Amino acid sequence: MSWVLYLLECKGGSFYAGITNNLEARFQAHIEGSGAKYTRANPPLRIIAHKDYSDRSEASKAESFLKSLPRHKKISFFE
Repeated sequence: MSWVLYLLECKGGSFYAGITNNLEARFQAHIEGSGAKYTRANPPLRIIAHKDYSDRSEASKAESFLKSLPRHKKISFFE
């Protein structure tokens, strides 16, 4: 099973990063308000980028690193 690190654009222009093993289902959960507390208050508009990882541990490490980056470097992380 592969894991995915994803970056969402939310209402107001903010970003939200997370990991999942089912991107479509997780995005739908965010849209329906059952995803994360942050996306309940700041509904997602679209998936900006995503990247596959072989296991949850690697995806979690990448998520932590991504969240430490300044906003202007988050999208380029996926290139």
